[in-house]
Amino acid sequence: MNIQELVLDIKDHIKNILKDLGYFDENINITLEVPKGKSNGDYSTNVAMQYARIARKSPRVIADEIVNKVKSEDHFIEKIEIAGPGFINFYIKSSFITNVIKDINILKDNFGNHDLGQGEFYNIEFVSANPTGLLHIGHARGAAAGDSLCRILSKAGYKVEKEFYVNDAGNQIKNLAASIQARYRELFDLEATMPEDGYFGKEIIETAKDIKKLHNDKFIHEDGFEFFRQYGVDSLLNELKKDLKDFGVDFDVWFSEKSLYDQDLVNKTVKYLIDNDYTYEFEGAVWLKTSEYSDEKDRVIIKTDKTFTYVTPDIAYHKNKLDRGYTKLIDILGGDHHGYIPRLKAAIEMVGGNSDTLEVELLQMVKVLQDGIEVKMSKRSGKAITIRDLVDEVGPDPIRYFFAMRSLNTHMDLDLDLAIRQTNENPVYYVQYAHARICSIFRQAVEKGFNLDTFTTEFSTLTSEKTLELVSKLSEYPNAIKVAATQRAPHKLTNYINSLASSFHSFYNDEHVITENAQNTNERLALLNATKIVLKDALSLVGVSAPEKM
Repeated sequence: MNIQELVLDIKDHIKNILKDLGYFDENINITLEVPKGKSNGDYSTNVAMQYARIARKSPRVIADEIVNKVKSEDHFIEKIEIAGPGFINFYIKSSFITNVIKDINILKDNFGNHDLGQGEFYNIEFVSANPTGLLHIGHARGAAAGDSLCRILSKAGYKVEKEFYVNDAGNQIKNLAASIQARYRELFDLEATMPEDGYFGKEIIETAKDIKKLHNDKFIHEDGFEFFRQYGVDSLLNELKKDLKDFGVDFDVWFSEKSLYDQDLVNKTVKYLIDNDYTYEFEGAVWLKTSEYSDEKDRVIIKTDKTFTYVTPDIAYHKNKLDRGYTKLIDILGGDHHGYIPRLKAAIEMVGGNSDTLEVELLQMVKVLQDGIEVKMSKRSGKAITIRDLVDEVGPDPIRYFFAMRSLNTHMDLDLDLAIRQTNENPVYYVQYAHARICSIFRQAVEKGFNLDTFTTEFSTLTSEKTLELVSKLSEYPNAIKVAATQRAPHKLTNYINSLASSFHSFYNDEHVITENAQNTNERLALLNATKIVLKDALSLVGVSAPEKM
């Protein structure tokens, strides 16, 4: 039995006690939570307070009734205390808690895995930027959030595919082609006019230079617009892919918006909506009846000039996702898309899906600080700060960790000075140093002749407060994964990582690992190996490395 199974066992025991007392209500969820301080036990429940109304007794009286019926010897319980208004605190036997060290050293990076996603198939779409320039800091936050969430969900047992929706159709791509064409003509000292909504980044000039190298003046003498369009999309998409790869992010699916039109899926979707009476015409436009599905008003899908609105290909795209067999669609979008959610959910209902299939996570703005002052422009380009700027100046690890530390729907400040500081004030340095410090101890242990190929599975000397705090923190890892996955909250995992690193540093400051006593040393080395495994695995889930030296 592991710690998670023991928690379930104790919860079932409490349920049976409540049934014996005649209080049990199946609508009240019995919870066991880890208290903030070890003085309140290993696990605590507020069940007595939940049942005060039903039992018509004070919570402390109910708590006393429950405690008197608990069979401690059957559930590895060392001690039970009633605290405050009626909390019941459970202290688990240390001999049981230390079993987690053996479990981790056997399972290695499989420790903490779940099978929560039985029969589920998740599509998670994020970043999805226009391939018209480099990715900026907002895209960086979306990339970090989406990739971390996918890794955590996979760890929790969900089948996940990461998808990037390539916006390679529409006016922005026409403007991209026209911009490249103008820059190409300028290379031959010919008159050229940039489109009003054109793209002026240096990457457009570099793309034009590449075309000149490949084809010289070919497109001065013949129409090259379609070539400029396709070459521009491919070239800039490759730059985008490179930057994402350097940031530790890759995708399973790169879905082309243009393919929706090439396969006539947008027209087919519109025809389906019209044929099934989900639309009506008014003032020359075609309107979708989204107000019948909790949207605040109906939405135009075909304008009076017979062109599609922004939402129309998105409906076809999400129908395509459903047709591909996904059971859950998670879109990570900018915070300005809040009003977009109801119309998309309505459309999913219309095309045969369930609106609950779609889940939208909204990202808020990032403010970059340096020397305590907000930085809005890249020093290198004088333009918006890009992923490339962040990776070059700070490196991917601090940026990934800092983004993962904050809930997606909160505004955040990204302090570049703090990100590169090699002190315990820097959260990512603090946790990475814990891993590096363990590796250093292991190198010393090998020099002193200790065998690190196998680790002891018997523990009798791990009894100090700091040691048991670290062991207990390791046992919480599976639950941290479950919470981060089900709540779509990578920041819950970084909270855990930080507290694990803190427990390790406290242990290290209080305990000597390598001593003259071989048994003491071997037990502590086993504990540190388990800590190293969990730290490295948890960091990998937020896309951060675990260095062996710092």
